[in-house]
Amino acid sequence: MRRFRPLVPVLLVGALLLPGASHTQRASHTQLTEVAAAPVPRVWGCQAFPSNNYWNRDISRLKVHTRSAQWLSNMSTHRKLHPDFGPSYGDGPDYGIPISVARSTHPLVNPLFTYADESDRTGYPLGADTQIEGGRDSGGDMHAVVVERDTCRLYETWNTRESDGRWTAGSGAVWSLKSNRLRPDTWTSADAAGLPILPGLLRWSEVKAGPVSHAIRFTTNVTSRHHIWPARHDAGSQDSLAYPPMGARFRLRSTFSGTGYGTYARRVLIAMKRYGLVLADNGSPWFFQGQQTSGWPPSLIEELKRIPASAFVAVDTAPLKVSNDSAATR
Repeated sequence: MRRFRPLVPVLLVGALLLPGASHTQRASHTQLTEVAAAPVPRVWGCQAFPSNNYWNRDISRLKVHTRSAQWLSNMSTHRKLHPDFGPSYGDGPDYGIPISVARSTHPLVNPLFTYADESDRTGYPLGADTQIEGGRDSGGDMHAVVVERDTCRLYETWNTRESDGRWTAGSGAVWSLKSNRLRPDTWTSADAAGLPILPGLLRWSEVKAGPVSHAIRFTTNVTSRHHIWPARHDAGSQDSLAYPPMGARFRLRSTFSGTGYGTYARRVLIAMKRYGLVLADNGSPWFFQGQQTSGWPPSLIEELKRIPASAFVAVDTAPLKVSNDSAATR
């Protein structure tokens, strides 16, 4: 729902499964140890923004935000997290936000935008091969995320529709995956926070390969009419600063035990401890987003539904900022 560089060590679980072990087998303990350097996330051969980008930055040592308790008190922390992706069991396409890929030779279209003054009005590589969240007749957020793989450009639209070859969308944004440049302040994107969607999507391919080395996009239902760096836009209903702003970042407590979680689920838990969650849009409380794909194991999805929202704290990312107009971090 919407509107109105240094590389650091990966934290890995101390008790790993033996070769050939199923992800449903359990580790004996969950001590985290620093053993390797985190790779820069890549999608279709393109890095998902530079290694020092906000989305790819380790926040495990940042201080708890002074408003953490206030924000969390207004965020339904009695709930469990909900993976907003995975099998749909026959009632439509699998849940999640699909990622389409295109070449630079792909025909371009110029969508008609509802919020044209805050959209990048240029050609978008949309066509019959473009996947839309929920399907073309879903009536939901209908995000389209397209990676132009040979130029490493990212195109994203919200409320994406096509009729007789004519494309419309609520808003659209174009990014260079090689750059830390942010959108103009107060501009939306395909997300209410004015941020890119792609770098915050959990992908089955990375969970399976390990590690997950970026923050994860999530939503909550009541937000303030404020945004904090690197978010550029807000769409909240509350003036009070006691409600979370767009761009707020939350971290799973380091003391949260991974006992009882399988290998794949523990990789997600480690990412939530190391990179955290980024509040990027209004929606159901504590729903976190991933790529639409048929590969997600149902057992993993069920494990991820057990993570308690009460195990998170908000962190202060302000010390990371290099410039108001850049997502680069110190």
